[in-house]
Amino acid sequence: MYSCMKAPRTIYLKDYTPPAFIVDTIDLTFDIREDETMATSRLHVRRNTDREDQNTALVFDKGDYEILSVIADGLVLLPGEYRADDETFTLAKTPDTFELEITTRLKPAENTSLEGLYVSGGVLVTQCESQGFRKITPFPDRPDIMAVYSCTIIADRTRCPVLLSNGNLVKHGDLEGNRHFVRWEDPFKKPCYLFALVAGDLAHIRDEFKTRSGRTVELKIYSEKDNIDKCGHAMTSLKQAMLWDERRFGLEYDLDLYQIVAINDFNAGAMENKGLNIFNSKFVLADAKTATDDDFMNVQAVIGHEYFHNWTGNRVTLKNWFQLSLKEGLTVFRDQEFSSDLNSRGVERITNVRNLRGSQFPEDAGPMAHPVMPGSYIKMDNFYTMTVYEKGSELIRMIHQLLGEENFQNGMGLYFERFDGKAVTIEDFIGVMEEAGKRDLKQFRWWYSQSGTPVVKITRHFHEKSGRLEITFTQKTQPDRNQSEKWSLHIPVAFGIMDKTGKDITPDGKTLLELTAETQTFVFDGIPEKALPSCFRQFSAPVKIDTDFTDEELASLMAHDTDEINRWDSAQTLFYKEIKRIIKAIQAGEDLSVSENLILAFEKTLADESLDRFFISKMLSLPSEIEIKEHFDPVDVDAVHGARLFLEREIAKQLRHHFLEAMDLCSKADPFSISHGAMADRSLKNLSLSYLGSLKEQETTRLVRDHFASAKNMTDEIAAFKILADIDPDTKANAVEQFYAKWQHDKLVLDKWFMVQAGSSLPDTLDRVKALVDHPDFSMKNPNKVRALIHLFAMQNHIRFHGMDGAGYRFISDQIIGLDQINHQIAARLASCFNHWKKYDGVRKSLMKKELERIMNIKSLSKNVYEIVSRALE
Repeated sequence: MYSCMKAPRTIYLKDYTPPAFIVDTIDLTFDIREDETMATSRLHVRRNTDREDQNTALVFDKGDYEILSVIADGLVLLPGEYRADDETFTLAKTPDTFELEITTRLKPAENTSLEGLYVSGGVLVTQCESQGFRKITPFPDRPDIMAVYSCTIIADRTRCPVLLSNGNLVKHGDLEGNRHFVRWEDPFKKPCYLFALVAGDLAHIRDEFKTRSGRTVELKIYSEKDNIDKCGHAMTSLKQAMLWDERRFGLEYDLDLYQIVAINDFNAGAMENKGLNIFNSKFVLADAKTATDDDFMNVQAVIGHEYFHNWTGNRVTLKNWFQLSLKEGLTVFRDQEFSSDLNSRGVERITNVRNLRGSQFPEDAGPMAHPVMPGSYIKMDNFYTMTVYEKGSELIRMIHQLLGEENFQNGMGLYFERFDGKAVTIEDFIGVMEEAGKRDLKQFRWWYSQSGTPVVKITRHFHEKSGRLEITFTQKTQPDRNQSEKWSLHIPVAFGIMDKTGKDITPDGKTLLELTAETQTFVFDGIPEKALPSCFRQFSAPVKIDTDFTDEELASLMAHDTDEINRWDSAQTLFYKEIKRIIKAIQAGEDLSVSENLILAFEKTLADESLDRFFISKMLSLPSEIEIKEHFDPVDVDAVHGARLFLEREIAKQLRHHFLEAMDLCSKADPFSISHGAMADRSLKNLSLSYLGSLKEQETTRLVRDHFASAKNMTDEIAAFKILADIDPDTKANAVEQFYAKWQHDKLVLDKWFMVQAGSSLPDTLDRVKALVDHPDFSMKNPNKVRALIHLFAMQNHIRFHGMDGAGYRFISDQIIGLDQINHQIAARLASCFNHWKKYDGVRKSLMKKELERIMNIKSLSKNVYEIVSRALE
C-alpha cells in the first residue's frame, strides 16, 4: 500500500462515445500583456441531436485558470449559472444551437508544463497536442471535434513584432500605445490540438515552392536572430519534402503559406500545427561547425515528418487518441521512405531497425507494454511511445509489402478521397487498403490490438540426394498484462536463397513468404549444397529472429548476402554471440579471448573497397551496453560492461594498422560537406578512432587529442570529445574545459557538452552529473537540457546508473520528484528508466524498488508519473 494520491481514472477505448456537443467554428482573440494574456473564444455550438436530448448538460474540458466572463447568446452569465473547476466547465441547460463566448486570464510565464500557452526565451508559443488546448480556454478537447478556426492576436509591437497563427493572414494594423494586431483565418477544419500561436521578436528566412499545379507557396522559417544563419538546411529539407510528397504520394500542399518556428523550450521534437509548425530548435538549426552529420540527417527527417502530417494527420485526423498510430505510424513510415529515397536506403534502414530493437522491443517486454492501438490510458501523453510511432510504422511497412507499391498508393489515394476532412480510425485505414489491394487483412489486424514482440524460430532440413530444402518457421508471442493468450500473426518474410558463392538463386515467386500459422514449413527443390536462406530481408517484420546458423554461416552471410540489412544483422549476431561467450568466461573466472573467425570477418569487411563506407561503419559498430542487456535476464551489469570493453580493445589491438589506414583513407573528405560520401568517410574515420581510443595508450590518446584539437566540424569534434571523456579523469577534465571555453555561448552545442559528460563510463560520472545540475547553463525547465544530462545518464549510462551502491537510483528518483513539480511529461519519461528493474540482480532490484516506492509515496504525484511508476511496481 502506498500513501500517494488516489488512483486516477483510466480512460478505455471501449467506452468511446461521440461528442454530446459539436463546435463548428471558433474565433479566438489573444490580448497579450506583459504579465498575463486574456484569451477570448467565441464558439458556434450545437447539440449532437443524433445522440443527446435537451437534458444533456454541456461539459467542456478546462485547465487551471481564471474565467473572467461567460456570454451565451449575448447574455452575460453569472458565476452561479455555470460551474467550473480545474478540469471541467459545465452549463446545465443550453438550447440546441447557440453562441458561447468565454474569456480567460492566462499566466504564460508561469506555465512550466510547456502545454497550452507558455513563454520560451521571451517568445509566447502554444503546444496543444494532445490535451493542451484546454489550458487556453474551455473546450471539448478531443480530436473528433473539427472546427474552422480564426485568430486575432493583439500585442506590444516592440516586444512582439511577429504574431503568427494557422492559415492565412487576412488583416493587420496598428493600435494605440505602440500596440498592433493581426488576424489569421484557416479555411480547413481541424481539431483543437492543431491550433498554434507564436508571438515574439524573431527573425526569419524566406523562400518559395512552386507546386505541381503551378501555385506558388511562400515558405518562412523563424528563429532567434542570432541563429537565423543556421536555418538554411531546414529550408532545403522542407522543399525536398514538398517535392518528394508530390512525386511519391501525389500530395500537394494546400495553403499559400507554410511557416516553421524554432523554439528552445519544447517537450517533444516538433508539432505539425496546420501551416504553422513549431519545432524544437535542435531539429531546425544546423551548420557544419555546430551540428553533427546525425543532426543534419535528423533535421531533414523531422522537417519531412511534420510536413507529411499535413495530409496524414491534419487533412485526415483521428476519431480518438487510441488511433494515434494512424497518423504517427503512417507518417513515420513516410518520413523513413523520404530519408531512404534521398540518402542511402540500407543505412537508413539499419538506423531504424537498431532504434526499434534498442528501444521498442524493450518497451514491448516491459510494464508499459501496450498494443499499437492501446486499449486504455490514464494520461495520453504517456502513449507517445516507440510502440505507437516506430512499431506502428513497421505495421504500415508490412501492409506496403503485402500489397506492393502500386496497390498501396491506390489505397492511400482512396483513403484521402474517402476521408478528407474527417476524423477516422485505424480500421478505416485497413479497410481501404483491403479494398485497393484486394487482400484479406483480417488476421493482420491482430498486430494493432496485440502487444508484445513475436519470436520467430527458423530451422532448416536439407536433403542432399534430392536437393530439397525445408525451412520451418515457428512464431510465438509471450503472454503479458494485456493478453494471457496470444494469436498467431500474419507475418511477411522477405526471402532469398544464395549459393555458397553468394549468387542469388531464389526461386521465382518466392521472394515474399507469408506466415499465418504458429508453425509453417516451406519447401524448395533443386537447391545446391551449402546454400543459405536469407530471411526477413530489409527486416520485413518487427520480430525477434532465432536462427540455427553457425558462426561460419553467419560470416558467409555477412560477406555475401545481397541484402544489406541481413549482412549487417549477421555481423551483429556474431558480435552478440562473442559477447555472450566472453560474459560466460568472466562469470566463470576464465581467461578471455576473441575468436579468430570474428576478427577475420571484421578485417575482411573493413578492407572491402566495394562497400559504402557508411554501411561499413554501421556493420562494424558494436552493440551498446543498453542493447546487450536486452539479451540477458538477469542482467550482470559489470560483466556486460567488461565483455564489451574487452571485445572492443581486442579488435583494436589486432587490427590497429587497418584502423590507421582507414582513418588516413577517410580523412580526405571536405570537412564542411554534407554529401553522402563525405558523411560516410567521417563515419568510418570516427569509428576507427573510437576503437583505437579504447586502448587508452599514450600513442592512441595523443591521436585522439590531435583530432579533437584539429577538428573543423562538429561531427569530428564531438566524436573525439566522447573518446577523451572515457580515457581518464584528467584527460576528460581538460577536454571538458576546452570544449566549454569554445562553445559556451551556443545553447544547442552545450547540450552536447552535457551529454558527453553524462555518458562517460568513468567512476566519477555521477558526481559530475550532480554538480552539473547546478551549473548556470543548466535548467530543469528546459527539456533539452534535462534530456542531455539527467535522462541520458539514467537511460544510456548503464554501468554508472546501475552502480551497486544505489546512488544513481537515489539521484534519479530525486530528479523525478523535483521535475514532476515543473513538467509532468518530462518527469514521466525519466521515470521509465526503472521499468526493467525486475531484470537485475537481487541487490539492484531491491534498491530500485525502494526508489519506485518512494516516488509513489509522494502525495502530489502527477497522473503522468503515477501511471509509469504504478505499472512498474505491478
